[in-house]
Amino acid sequence: MSEHEAWRLFEVYGVEVEYMIVDRESLAVRPVADEVLKDLAGEYVQDIERGEYAWSNEIVCHLLELKTNGPTPSLGGLADGFSAEVGFINERLASHGAMLLGTGAHPLMSPERETRLWPHGDREIYHAYDRIFGCRGHGWSNLQSVHLNLPFAGDEEFGRLHAAIRLVLPIIPALSASTPILDGQVTGYLDTRLETYRHNQDRIPSIAGRVIPERAFTEHDYGRLIFEPIERDIRPHDPAGALEVVFLNSRGAIARFDRNAIEIRVIDTQEAPAADLAVLDLVVAALRMLIAEGTVPLAEQQAWPEDLLADIFLAVVRDGDEAVIADRDFLHAFGLGDRRMPAGALWQSLANRLAGTLSAPYRDAQARILEDGPLARRLLRRLGPRPTPARIGKLYGELAQSLARNHLWP
Repeated sequence: MSEHEAWRLFEVYGVEVEYMIVDRESLAVRPVADEVLKDLAGEYVQDIERGEYAWSNEIVCHLLELKTNGPTPSLGGLADGFSAEVGFINERLASHGAMLLGTGAHPLMSPERETRLWPHGDREIYHAYDRIFGCRGHGWSNLQSVHLNLPFAGDEEFGRLHAAIRLVLPIIPALSASTPILDGQVTGYLDTRLETYRHNQDRIPSIAGRVIPERAFTEHDYGRLIFEPIERDIRPHDPAGALEVVFLNSRGAIARFDRNAIEIRVIDTQEAPAADLAVLDLVVAALRMLIAEGTVPLAEQQAWPEDLLADIFLAVVRDGDEAVIADRDFLHAFGLGDRRMPAGALWQSLANRLAGTLSAPYRDAQARILEDGPLARRLLRRLGPRPTPARIGKLYGELAQSLARNHLWP
């Protein structure tokens, strides 16, 4: 979102997708993001603008972030746009013997051995993170996510949007989990990226909290409940002040009052932009329903404590679409009268209810995800409980082709 723009709820969207750079043959990570950006700009840069899209670096050199170049009025068409950018980058990576790979984490990467931190520009910030937290781990250097930025204008809209997002966050991994394997092993979590991510900064617990944000529905309360504790707790570890509190905040959704937006961060990157945007479209439809108070009033939405929501979230991180939600009040918040329901069935009920508001280009992908489960579920069906590295490598080679062709896998 542009700074200082007072866009109203759902007037515009901002989407960011992270991709890993891997070897075309071995799928080993290739830390050449800086060289790719230099090839296009003629010098080492951290950002490239290409019309409606842009690219930027991340903390490590084997990762590129693709994003809408400013606010866009619709999610429609973005899957094709992101796919075109993937194709353009893959053409430039060919000379390096590399290509982009989707999903939320590399299943065979060794972060301790293969991590190379970004050595240009804002490297002081990245090295401060590394000094305090140690960034040579899966939760730092082996994770790729999709960020959805949604605008608000003023405290009243912020309070409505933040309340709705807090309710939807716990069930998003039932759609988007894509990381059942790390270190060549089935981990027992469908969304291992999130399980690892939530422990990234255990040294300073206030930075991530319970991942589900606290009950803050004004800018003042957000500063008091979230920013101030982070600022206080980081100070002894960062006396030079290299790390800004806005960027330290690592909850599953973060408020950016500098650009009047909330950024949702719990969505794993999928195998193709068609799947990424299908997930985002469903999430937006659910948020619109809640903000319109179509199921429960705002006061009831805002009453939910983060601890109860975090318990549901952790179950869905582990079991994805098959996580059983047994909180009747939570199901009631989504207009359901059941006593218990799997998270995947909850999304199917929402999709049925909201069918008229879903974007036509994404309905086939949504139906596939709802019927067959998130990508993590589909991967496990193919791989089984004890896959070999060779079998994993072959399957992820297929996923790289899904990304190149913008097709859901398999």
